[in-house]
Amino acid sequence: METTADNTIRASEELFAKTSPGRLFVRAAIPGAAGMLISSSYEIVDGILVGTFLGERAFAALHLSIPIIIVGFALGDLIGSGSAVPISISLGKGDYEHANNVFSFACVLNVLTGIIMGILLFLGAPAMMALMGAEGEFAELATGYLRVFSVFLPITTITYSVDNFLRICGHIRRSFFVNVAMAITGALLELFFLGVLHLGIWSAALGYSLAMIISVIVAFWPFFQGRMLLKFTMPKPSLDTLAEIVKYGMPVFLETSSGRIFSILMNTALVRLGGEVAVSVYGIIMTVQSVAVMLIYGAIDAMQPAVGYNWGARSLSRVKALEQYCFASAAIIGVAGFAAVRLFPEAMVLLFLPQADSAFVDMASRALELFSFSLLLKWLSFSTQSFMIAVGQVRLASFVSVAMVLIFPLAALFALWPLGLDGLWLNGVATYALCALLSAYVLVRFRSTVRERLDRA
Repeated sequence: METTADNTIRASEELFAKTSPGRLFVRAAIPGAAGMLISSSYEIVDGILVGTFLGERAFAALHLSIPIIIVGFALGDLIGSGSAVPISISLGKGDYEHANNVFSFACVLNVLTGIIMGILLFLGAPAMMALMGAEGEFAELATGYLRVFSVFLPITTITYSVDNFLRICGHIRRSFFVNVAMAITGALLELFFLGVLHLGIWSAALGYSLAMIISVIVAFWPFFQGRMLLKFTMPKPSLDTLAEIVKYGMPVFLETSSGRIFSILMNTALVRLGGEVAVSVYGIIMTVQSVAVMLIYGAIDAMQPAVGYNWGARSLSRVKALEQYCFASAAIIGVAGFAAVRLFPEAMVLLFLPQADSAFVDMASRALELFSFSLLLKWLSFSTQSFMIAVGQVRLASFVSVAMVLIFPLAALFALWPLGLDGLWLNGVATYALCALLSAYVLVRFRSTVRERLDRA
């Protein structure tokens, strides 16, 4: 007699190993991209609501603190991505005991790291703002926003992991609808706090933190009931399991943390070169960029379990077919994003700051137009990094990540500094031109390595 677990295992195998690559892409990547965009839309909604109800200074404070908040979530991202790869590969090999142990250990690890990061950010918020050059009301607004997020980190940081766990278990639609519900709930709470109760910027952080907590509970509910492929077990903590999670999650962690560290440095430079106005312009650029990035990342990240499963099962032809869809879709999104920014720069500026004067609109529109060229290039490095993670090539993925979000941006920052603010707006273009060359090299090298192994086999 077949059990529920047997049916779940067979459904997962049917989805990852037998569904045609094109159909699998439609079922996984499209909802994944939409879900990631919607779940990350808090940055967009946050910016629109704060800019509309609280004005330019609050908008600048929001974007001064967001990179630090994302650093707070970085360990959760490491655990989510780092556990997803060995879980997927273990399931492909039929090792369900190891998959369940990594899953259970990752959940505990998320809570512990959330507590540590929450305490550090809450206590360190004022000093961080001072180091970035923020003063007075500007610093107070950013500190208040950051501290509210830090209080809820022990629970909210697991959001990144549970999304991966749902997709691994084949519950792609549930993942999508949880993300949609989280975004809608967060937007409604924030609108109520800012637009109806007329509370301060701290309430924007409160609204979305509450929405994330609700979504975590809903997402984990079928796991608590034992109805999923992955089962809670008493974790068997070991240095080997921890090393495995860190190994596979390090590329994403390095990308997230290093990228936000660079954003912090960038904001520091902006405060000194252009003050709150320049930080606001950069906030618009980062928010617009996040739309394209989340679509790309959501699509290729949703395919990681399938790629990892087939890599573990040594089905190289399916791995190749799945990645062709990933790279092609990422390129299409990049080109579409470039076209949208070039056609509607002023409309994008006024979406976030409808009361901005003409001088600000002109400055921000020019910055967006310069930045837009990076969208033609960045899809290649994102796709390459995701592919390397899915097949366990951690060193190559880490190499691409660090270069993409820290080494190349810092080099461009110093090289383009003489151009003033225009140099800062062009930073992304220079960075992703270098990243495209590096990614092409990594792909060629990996292809040669796989061929050599096949020849020896």
